[in-house]
Amino acid sequence: MKIMKLASIISGTVFALYAVFLLVWLWGNTITWEILIKTSITVAIVIVATMGLALIYREYIEEKGMQKEGYLD
Repeated sequence: MKIMKLASIISGTVFALYAVFLLVWLWGNTITWEILIKTSITVAIVIVATMGLALIYREYIEEKGMQKEGYLD
């Protein structure tokens, strides 16, 4: 599915950018704890939402295909 590939690319990119952000925090101490926690929560929400929406969309498309082929009423 193209949607799953796109969701994987988005999630992987967000995760990679977050890893860079963590390295900057670890070595630089220029970022406060508040920003680190807020960013961590935001990244987790974005990744879960992206993959969740992609799965929902994929299931919807598969169900439409099964209805078109006559497997479902």
